This record gives sequence, C-alpha cells and structure tokens, in this order.
Amino acid sequence: MSIQLATAEASIDYAAIKARQQAAWASGDYAVVGTTLQIVGEQLCETLELKAGAGVLDVAAGNGNASLAAARRFTEVTSTDYVESLLDRGKERANAERLPITFAIADAEALPYESGEFDYVLSTFGVMFAPNHEQAAFELLRVTKTGGKVGLANWTPESFVGQVFKTLARYVAPPAGVRSPALWGDRQHLEMLFLGQKIRIEERAFNFRYKSAAHFIDVFRSFYGPVHKAFLSLSEPDQLALERDLIELMQSFNRATNGTMVVPSTYAEVVVEKV
Repeated sequence: MSIQLATAEASIDYAAIKARQQAAWASGDYAVVGTTLQIVGEQLCETLELKAGAGVLDVAAGNGNASLAAARRFTEVTSTDYVESLLDRGKERANAERLPITFAIADAEALPYESGEFDYVLSTFGVMFAPNHEQAAFELLRVTKTGGKVGLANWTPESFVGQVFKTLARYVAPPAGVRSPALWGDRQHLEMLFLGQKIRIEERAFNFRYKSAAHFIDVFRSFYGPVHKAFLSLSEPDQLALERDLIELMQSFNRATNGTMVVPSTYAEVVVEKV
C-alpha cells in the first residue's frame, strides 16, 4: 500500500462506516435476493473441490448460500455474518435440510478465530463489501491453513451489478475515501490484496431472471439493503430519476426477447492458495 493511501485510510472512521453498512444490510430482507444466487455458492464449492470432513468458514455469509453448498459436501461449516437476522435465515435453511452448520456473528475485518484454523475460507458477494479491503483480505488469509484455499465470488467493476453500484453512487455518495466493493472483482486489485499468494481468477456470469425490469426494481427496492436505503434517503423526484436510470441500465443488459428480464452479470470466481 502506498504512503498516500495508508495516510488517507488512517483518517477513515471504519467503525462508523460498518455501523451504517450493518444497518443497511439489516433493512429489507436480503435473503429474498440472496436465495436466487445459490448456484454461485455451488459452483464455487465445485471449483474448490472441497474435501469431506474439511473445516470451512463462510465469511459475510448472508443467508448462507456458500455455507449450505459446503455442508452438502459433508464439510464442517461455520457460517458468519455481522447481521444476525441474515444468520437466522441461514439457520432456517440449514434446519430444513438437516445440515449441521455452526452459525456465529463475526466482523469480516476481525474474525474471532485462530490463525490457520480452517482448510477453506469462502465468501460469495459478501466480504467485498467490507470497507477496509486490506484488513479483510488479511483476515481471510490469517484464518486459512498454509496450503488451504480462500474462495471468493465478487462482482466485477464493469458488470451489471458493478454498474448498479455506480448508478447508486450518483444519487447517494459513498463514505469519503471508501473504495468501491467492485474492485474485489478486478484482477490487479486482487493481486495487490493477496500479494505473494497463488491466485486463480475465472470470469463467470450469473443471470438475474425477473418478470420485468419493474419487478427487479420492486424486489431490490423492498429487500436489498443498499438499494432499499438509497430510495428511502431520496426525495420523490430523485427516486423517480434513480428508477428511470436503473431501468435504462437493465434494458442495456437485458437479453430476454419475451418481455421478461434476463440480465447476465459477470463476477470473478477467485481461488487463493495460501503459501
């Protein structure tokens, strides 16, 4: 990290930022959106070739997509998040499938586990939202055994979701000095965060399938914390303008020809082997 960046980061109140983020993710009900992303957790676990009986930590797990995928492969899973209501959704799903998962509240930037405690450490569209990128990456590696693997799924900057982030930022400015979560989908940024480790990155795509653009906005406005909070903070004219911009963005990505919405969003599937 450069001296200039280190100096700038030292002045950022990460505790206050995380408190606001926590409130945002606790608003709405992210699980409604999260369950649609299940295939990403399954694909990540297949890429990692999880070994039965291995210790797995899911960081910023949300409602447990990667946790459930790992548990279905008979690993010993601990699912963590700093939003208790999301962990409760994960517990409901695990109980329904009779999957023995341990759930715990934890901050991705200060994981309450011993160094080298887990064989695999996972995060699907979760740890990328931690405001202190370097600290979060340090923690992921710290709790991973030497020779173990960190597996991530992160939206890329130019993806549909990356463009949604940029659109939201035009209406609700992010905290000063905090970098975009979509940087976790950028190869150069990842190589900086995990300097000295063996890294494999593959670009994949997830398809958002909704009845229409209006349906997508209704779901995200109601249940996806950052979008939910953004709309609540805006005046009515700005809400209408944001909705118009989001619909225009979706139309530019939409590949459906039957009036519905099928929007692919690229993400980086990342495997970091700890050396």
